Amino acid sequence: MSYKILLETFNTPFNTAPFSKIEDSFYLPAFKEAIKKAKAEIDAIVNNSEAPTFENTIEALDFSGEQLDRISSIFFNLNSAETNDTIQKIAQEVSPLLSEFSNDITLNQALFQRVKTVYNAKDTLNLTIEQQTLLDKKYKGFSRNGANLSEEKKESLRAIDKELSKLKLKFGENVLAETNAFEMLITNEKDLSGLPEGTIEAAKQLAESKHKEGWLFTLDYPSYIPFVTYANNRQLRKKLSLAAGSKGFKNNSLDNQEIVLNIVKLRHQRANLLGYKTHAHFVLEERMAQTPENVSNFLNELLEKAKPAATQEFKNLQEFAKNLDGIEQLQKWDGAYYAEKLKQKLFSLDDEKLKPYFKLENVIEGAFTVAKKLFNLHFEEIDTIDKYHTDVLTYKVTNTNGDYVAILYADFFPRPGKRNGAWMTVYKPQYIKNGENSRPHISIVCNFTKPTKSKPSLLTFNEVTTLFHEFGHALHGMLANTTYPSLSGTSVFWDFVELPSQVMENWCFEKEALELFATHYQTGEVIPMDLVLKIKDSATFHEGMQTLRQLSFGLLDMSWHANENPSKITTVKAHENKAFSNTKLYPEVEENCMSTAFSHIFQGGYSSGYYSYKWAEVLDADAFEYFKQEGIFNKQVANKFKDNVLSKGGTENPMTLYKRFRGQEPKPEALLKRAGLLKK
Repeated sequence: MSYKILLETFNTPFNTAPFSKIEDSFYLPAFKEAIKKAKAEIDAIVNNSEAPTFENTIEALDFSGEQLDRISSIFFNLNSAETNDTIQKIAQEVSPLLSEFSNDITLNQALFQRVKTVYNAKDTLNLTIEQQTLLDKKYKGFSRNGANLSEEKKESLRAIDKELSKLKLKFGENVLAETNAFEMLITNEKDLSGLPEGTIEAAKQLAESKHKEGWLFTLDYPSYIPFVTYANNRQLRKKLSLAAGSKGFKNNSLDNQEIVLNIVKLRHQRANLLGYKTHAHFVLEERMAQTPENVSNFLNELLEKAKPAATQEFKNLQEFAKNLDGIEQLQKWDGAYYAEKLKQKLFSLDDEKLKPYFKLENVIEGAFTVAKKLFNLHFEEIDTIDKYHTDVLTYKVTNTNGDYVAILYADFFPRPGKRNGAWMTVYKPQYIKNGENSRPHISIVCNFTKPTKSKPSLLTFNEVTTLFHEFGHALHGMLANTTYPSLSGTSVFWDFVELPSQVMENWCFEKEALELFATHYQTGEVIPMDLVLKIKDSATFHEGMQTLRQLSFGLLDMSWHANENPSKITTVKAHENKAFSNTKLYPEVEENCMSTAFSHIFQGGYSSGYYSYKWAEVLDADAFEYFKQEGIFNKQVANKFKDNVLSKGGTENPMTLYKRFRGQEPKPEALLKRAGLLKK
């Protein structure tokens, strides 16, 4: 078997990735050959003797490099979900090659001239809305990436892009290495006081797997979150919290401070080179928000509404901790612990009491049932396709007519080669070519508590909403129904992409939906009504503080990327403190730094876009209000959502799509009302 397997049509069921047959050593030669092949496809477009048309230039360009895209998606998805030293090394080698190839396209003057010719004639071409969008996107893809620059400036752009691709990778590798490097071994059973039984058992199992005596805790979320939430030992909570908060900020070989400053400066230089004031001005031109001013106004308007509530909530929490344990000053490592205790007192709602009703398999089935009731989808677990790890579950998705809709991969548990957090990704996009609707391969990746010897995987309610969130992204990918791959599924404006995911979380709070899947894993008893009411009542618990936290991240992002002179920033920590000054509740922790592990904006695609979580909350609250009015499983509303949002990808302006679904622009009041920050 050679690397050529990556360059051929996969001889597999549904053309799925043949993971078990791909060796790490295949990637580099396959990438190089696929780049060569993609270049030849570009050359064929450029050298076409016929006059430029939409078909022979714009359409041809969108379908070019298909094999390269496929290899890239397999490789980089594994680099996030199942990486190793070899893959990371290849990533460092391949990223500059891909960056260079991307620049070879956008800086190809002859290709741009063909695109420009079609673009200038667009009013005479009688194009569909999707074709108009594609043409506009292709033209901007060139103009926004330097096609109109002089040769000298184009070279500068190439150098910047090459360097940025390396720095972003290094940033992520350092965060993963820091996460994996920390272990807290507890040998005294007294130090486990307060921890749930399942957490203790999982820590014991982890220690055993590493041939250690005692209980092992790490910075992986299923280990970290329960510890800081329930452990009575304040010093150990502090130890774990400081380790999590200081990732990339220890002045060691994994330090990210210099990398952050360099990324920010290079992004700014790139934006200036292209004629934009800042990186945020460049990014937001292609977002619903449009300008940094609009984002700042949006964040500050929410801040104004949330801050009084957050300040009061913090004061109450402080008093509660003082009365309970004589805590004079509440610290960051106390927040989750006392918030959980206060929540239990106010609502008699303990996450640990809820967990038996949220067995992972049942929650998965619940998400599938909701999708069936809303969108007529059917999920069948299959074992006929290849997996990249034994933990991965694989599903064939069909509609009520039995038509094949998509393949879904689901990967739920932490392991050393997998980054923290949760995400949805694509192994193969949907598109229509030669009359055939080629269906997508979608994956959701999470980090939930693994089953132990005595218990199945039982989710916290927060993990339940996380699963529904990623499943919402997956539906956006699976129900895609567009002609062109670059407009398919989640290829939408970044501040629109969270709508399908966040709207799905709402079903987790509804009795009608919970009764479908929230059954006790031992007795089969449906979740009691009083617990459902408590979940709903507690949904706005500390909403002011939660909102303030999200806004602080959005403001930090903008402080880095809407800055007109980032080269003046010399200290990451000092800059961060200034950005946080208006949203701070807890005392400063010298050892901690958010930016050095803020992967969303320094490794992922959220730079100048973190605000979009809150932006999408406005959309999702407004959208779900419509479902609530008509019934949460109302088929007409679900069809409107599917036809105007989920299936349309990036084929039209998102506000146009949203208004077609909703009949109006979204109103922030729906979010403020749901959050309890506005009197109902």
